[in-house]
Amino acid sequence: MKADASRWIMHLDMDAFYAAIEQRDDPALRGRPVVVGAQPGGRGVVATCSYEARRFGVRSAMPINEAHRRCPQAVFLRPRMGHYRAVSQEVRDLLAKQVPVIEPISIDEVFLDITDLVDRPGSPWDIGRRLKAAIQAAVGLTASIGVGPNRLVAKIASDAEKPDGLVVIAPEAVQGFLDPLPIAVLRGVGSRTRPKLERLGIRTVADLRGWPPAALQDLLGPRQALDLYRQAHGIASDRVGERAPRKSLSQERTFGQDITDLGAVRANLVELAEQVAAAACQEGIAGRVLRLKIRFRGFETHTRQRQLGRRCREPAILFAAAWSLYETGGWHARPIRLLGLGLADLGLPEPAQPDLFADLDDDQARRRDDERSKRLIATLQQIEARFGAGAVRRGAGTPEDR
Repeated sequence: MKADASRWIMHLDMDAFYAAIEQRDDPALRGRPVVVGAQPGGRGVVATCSYEARRFGVRSAMPINEAHRRCPQAVFLRPRMGHYRAVSQEVRDLLAKQVPVIEPISIDEVFLDITDLVDRPGSPWDIGRRLKAAIQAAVGLTASIGVGPNRLVAKIASDAEKPDGLVVIAPEAVQGFLDPLPIAVLRGVGSRTRPKLERLGIRTVADLRGWPPAALQDLLGPRQALDLYRQAHGIASDRVGERAPRKSLSQERTFGQDITDLGAVRANLVELAEQVAAAACQEGIAGRVLRLKIRFRGFETHTRQRQLGRRCREPAILFAAAWSLYETGGWHARPIRLLGLGLADLGLPEPAQPDLFADLDDDQARRRDDERSKRLIATLQQIEARFGAGAVRRGAGTPEDR
């Protein structure tokens, strides 16, 4: 079985994105270990870290206190998500001008179909070099690029020579590229599946390729066994630009110290509602279901949800629904470790049902208030992009108090 040779797929991944932006913006941080995430002494985790910090064993999603133990000399910074999103959009806009088919999959990585641009031997290398140089010139950051006949090979190739790497795997070279790699590079081989395979002596892709799916079905189930068999042979999707629609959108906040004060709960729900609304606006979507997540000591976690009646993303409506869920949850005075808000049943925003008996002045007032809300969200995003998350906050009153 051979990998599909009909297309050239590129995976572009920005190197240590958040930390690289911080080092770019502050020359004093260059060459130093930088950790972006929670502050030491709290309960949060590492969002990302510079390559200087990675030499000490610091990794994304590591508990922040473990990162501090491994690298106490690191500079620990809180994320500036608005600023990172703005830089990400610059990169996407640049790519969209040069490549006809792109598919962003996160804030710092994107798939591109460069098949139509490949018109001579070696041109995948030329395209990769051109895009890397354009990104460096535009935003002062490096990216690692992998190119191959499908998404799987391109993604693995982009990780092969980080940072600032460029790896092109021709169709006839796919098996030779994959075979010596550890099985953990394949999708679905994580902390649970890998030990099962290693007990059978399967440690590399070549080892896995020697096992037919039927021999793995009892261990992994028919679906996963077949999927891993296909991956081990370099077979994967080569479709770019057609993503399954997002099912939900959420923001969470873990507190360094449990909160019990009612005002603090309200203030944090207001801010989470603003963040969810801003993220929904950025993606041009809204939600019909509001979800509240709350976690107490001992990792006791509860979720509640409420139908909003229409797909919307107005911060005041999201906060009002969240506050109502909290008030009716019977959680007053309980120490809270984490709060989260999310939207589900996503789609295009739906206008509020008009009041057929309202006079013209009332209708104009509603349109005026809607425009004000849109301008407010845009202004908050601009302030956050320039000065960082939390630079400006709304008061914690209910919508009726404002």
